Amino acid sequence: MNARDNLQATTTAIDPVTVEIIRNGLFAVTEEMKTNLTRTAYNLIIYEALDFTVGLFTKEGDTVSIGLGLPMFIRGMAETVKAKIRHFGVENIKPGDILVTNDAYTTGSHLNHFTFTMPVFHEGQLEGFTCCMAHWLDVGGTLGNVTTDIFSEGIQIPIVKYQREGVVNQDLVDIIAMNVRMPERALGDLRAQITAITTGERRYVELLQRYGADAVNGSIRQIMDSSEAVARKNTLSVPDGVYEAESFMDDDGLEIGKRIPIRVKVIVKGDEMTVDLSDVSKQVRGFYNSGFTTGIACAQVAYKCLTTPTDYPVNDGSFRSLKVVMPMGTVISAERPYPMRVWMTFPMTVIDTIFKALAPAIPDRAIAGHHADLVFPNIHGISPEDGRLFIVGIGPLGGGWGAKSTEDGVSVTVCINDGDTHNSPTEQLEAKYPVLVEKYEIRKDSAGAGKYRGGLGAEMVVQALSPFTVTTRIDRVHCKPWGLEGGGDAMGNGLAVRHKGEWKTDHANAKIFNVRLERGDAYKMLSGGGGGFGSPLEREADKVAEDVREGYVSAEVAREVYRVALDAQQQVDVKATEQLRAAAQA
Repeated sequence: MNARDNLQATTTAIDPVTVEIIRNGLFAVTEEMKTNLTRTAYNLIIYEALDFTVGLFTKEGDTVSIGLGLPMFIRGMAETVKAKIRHFGVENIKPGDILVTNDAYTTGSHLNHFTFTMPVFHEGQLEGFTCCMAHWLDVGGTLGNVTTDIFSEGIQIPIVKYQREGVVNQDLVDIIAMNVRMPERALGDLRAQITAITTGERRYVELLQRYGADAVNGSIRQIMDSSEAVARKNTLSVPDGVYEAESFMDDDGLEIGKRIPIRVKVIVKGDEMTVDLSDVSKQVRGFYNSGFTTGIACAQVAYKCLTTPTDYPVNDGSFRSLKVVMPMGTVISAERPYPMRVWMTFPMTVIDTIFKALAPAIPDRAIAGHHADLVFPNIHGISPEDGRLFIVGIGPLGGGWGAKSTEDGVSVTVCINDGDTHNSPTEQLEAKYPVLVEKYEIRKDSAGAGKYRGGLGAEMVVQALSPFTVTTRIDRVHCKPWGLEGGGDAMGNGLAVRHKGEWKTDHANAKIFNVRLERGDAYKMLSGGGGGFGSPLEREADKVAEDVREGYVSAEVAREVYRVALDAQQQVDVKATEQLRAAAQA
């Protein structure tokens, strides 16, 4: 009997009012878990960037509710909970236990993601789990360089009990503290994660006490069944067929310029969809691999966007009509000891390519390519204030998303992998670290042209106020965000470095490792735009003129690409525009 059958066998139908109350209660629990984590975390990447996800799970490990956060954690968290259940056995999980791991091949991501899980007991029975996966700024390992195996990337914690029946395993805490560079910050974030999961456990128990286990479990069943029904109904609206697409990644950071192919196949039959990722590139030597749970998440994120985008809470019912075909040993299903530090980059282009494959079938729901990268530098150095080591990631920068058949793409928005994460506030950065943000603005002409324009990227220039070392791992420089239905491609991501007043802009890609900047030097991050949708000649001339006035599009691009002529006041010259467009169409 599988988990779904087991849940159905032990519950009965619950009235709709109770189901909706419990639905919102579950969602509220995960939102409170998020709030308490951000209030108590020590590092900017958690309390400002929001690089974490929290969730509630059934006693079998199926997803009940995920606090809105990183979409790519959607599978990793559930599979990590299930791996912990298998490891210990249900009979060996007790009230007050807290289970932990950062095993990259279980979570699917890098070692920086510590995942804590707590069982939820009610009247002596295990009823579910709370979980929190969050990014620790430092977990040891090599700083800056391209790693080529997991052992150089930091401390690895197998599945163990951080807390056994309420008693903390101090030996484990001491081992962690000795293996990280800033133990006070790491352990501060650890305690914040414990706050999150204990909050979830307490609130989940309150739901069980108020409504009873049968009502809560029955409501969860009905919520999942409802999500499944919506997903199946919307899958039926996609024409049956086999759809394929391909793209590529620039390189793996070691073999510069050697493209890494991304090929996907989507099979639609009735109310079920199969995403076949068999032809995604084999795992690479550089640190851009991710684990199999991330490969499954690529398909699930794309499927949810297409079938149940507004169905909350996020739960596993949404994915019962989705099948994923994926062999082990690819860049999204890597095996030990392949490196995983930059696990998040390739998957978002896999998702982009799934959308690309389905574009001919559902043009009304298709979206053009997006910038698909965090555009996120890591810097480290010695603080002139106190002489202590500092490590910080500045970003994510945000870039352009693709246009759709009815609207322009959004601008300067974080990539699909990171969902609800935020960029680093300039005021926080300048207050805490020896940096000066010289410029942070929209990148003119970065969007793909079209009847509907893609979103725009951003440009950020950061000056060193004291020496530090910078590393970037940016991809999608050469694989431009593509347009659809005649829409233009957008600018890709980019990078430049200033030494002694001279800008170097001719990097082979946007990956630099352990580059030393002295006082007054700077780096420039450039995020790409989103692809356009439809012919640029069909864009309303007044909208083009408005884009020029807003600084989104140059007058040159307006004339040469959109074929819109403007007068001295940047208003449309109607007669000249008609002539330009007639000539282009001819």
